[in-house]
This record gives sequence, C-alpha cells and structure tokens, in this order.
Amino acid sequence: MSFAGRTAWITGASSGIGAALAGEFAVRGARVVLSGRDEGRLRAVADALETETLILPFEVTDEAAMLAATRQAAAWGGGVDIFVANAGISQRSAAVDTDMAVYRRIIDVDLTAQIAAAQALLPHFTARENGRLILISSIAGKVGVPMRTAYCAAKFGLIGYADALRAELSQTGVSVHVVCPGSVATDVSRNALTGGGAARGKSDKAIDEGIPPAEAAQAILDAVAAGQREIVVARGMEEAMGELRRTPDTLFDQVAAMVAAGYMDKMRDG
Repeated sequence: MSFAGRTAWITGASSGIGAALAGEFAVRGARVVLSGRDEGRLRAVADALETETLILPFEVTDEAAMLAATRQAAAWGGGVDIFVANAGISQRSAAVDTDMAVYRRIIDVDLTAQIAAAQALLPHFTARENGRLILISSIAGKVGVPMRTAYCAAKFGLIGYADALRAELSQTGVSVHVVCPGSVATDVSRNALTGGGAARGKSDKAIDEGIPPAEAAQAILDAVAAGQREIVVARGMEEAMGELRRTPDTLFDQVAAMVAAGYMDKMRDG
C-alpha cells in the first residue's frame, strides 16, 4: 500500500519510535496526528515535519481525554486511516522487589490504555470498511525477559488482543499489525520504572547501541505496506528470539478462515 494522502495517528509521538514513525509517515506523504502527554515536545516534532499535522495531547490512561481526542482525529483530514498504539513505559526490577502498584501502572499504560484507544477507533474503521491498527508490542511480548515481568505481561497481552482482533476483523477490510521491536536507541530504559515506581534514570548498553529509531520506523512501515501481520524489528540474539517465537502466517490464516466460515455467528447464536 501507499501511505500518500492517508492520515496516520500516533500515540507516544513525542520521542523515540513514535517521533520517528511520524517522520517516516510524513516522508511517505501522509498527514500525521501526534499524541502524547507533552504538548511542547509534540509541537517540536510537528515543526520538523513537512506535512499537515494535528496535535492532540492527552494522558493515555485518561479515557475521557482519549475519547475526546478520538472524535477530533476522526473529524480531521478525512478521517483516520492508520492508528499506531505506541505509548508505553518499561520496567527494570526483579519481581520479588516490585510493588503491585508498578504492575498496575505498566499494565494500565501498556495494555489497557492501548486496547481502549483501539476500541474507540473500531467503529470509525469498520464503518469505512478500511483502516490499519498498528500495535507496538516488543520482543519482550514474545519472550519472557528478566527484570521486566510487568512489561512482559502487558506486551504479551497486547499481542493476544491483536491476534484475536485481527481474526474478528478479517472480513471487514480493517487490518491489524503487531510490531515487536528489540533494542532501539530511545529513552525507554532511562524512563523505565524501578520496583518502587520511580524512573530508573539511566540507560542500558544494549539500548544505547540499539537500532536507530529512524531505521526502525522505516522497517516497520515497509512491513506494514507489505501486509505483514507480525513484524519483528531487531538484531542479533533478539531477532533470533523473535523469529523463534513468531506466529506462523498459516495459523493466522486458519483462524481467519474460522471467522469466514461463520464461527463468530455461531458463537453469538449459542
């Protein structure tokens, strides 16, 4: 597919992968809606783009604000064609040292809020019989990684939601893509929560030496344009782990075939 003339809405767009995706969408001719908590940082991203932009700042766990932003985005630029659920927060703490409040916070931001945003857009997409949901998970959503139990729980959950939703929407013209990045050179580790809930405040060598965000964004959009449903963006051991746990396309097709054969109708009818 071509992204030219389309409208792409990105959460977590003020930095990292989100900001890089905004730049890549703009290069490919798309209009861009930018969301995140910091309006000033979103403005800086928008000012660097050579395309039409709309800034909709909100906290992703504020459902009322998210719903208001959804209405604004759907009414701008002919409607939303692509939604990227990218907002998130990571973790660096052993399970035994991690407060339950940290689990709740990470799952709320990385899973529940992403589902809520996708759900809010579904009527818009299905009414148009067109649209692409791009959910940013992680290699840690495929492989359990130490010091990230809350993050893994949320990112595994996001993939499960994406896979089930993809099957349900397989007859509607709406597609669902899930992205599993490995180490990308962003502030994800520096902003990660410790066991008590504070920001870690320092980065990891693997992150600092990770894939440049612009390179990751290009790989993601190339894969989306090619219709790839599960997208691994990683190098070395992380790529090997992601590929080892990749869901086969034949399984995606098999579940979609169940929907085409009336599985959902039979379930509704009891």
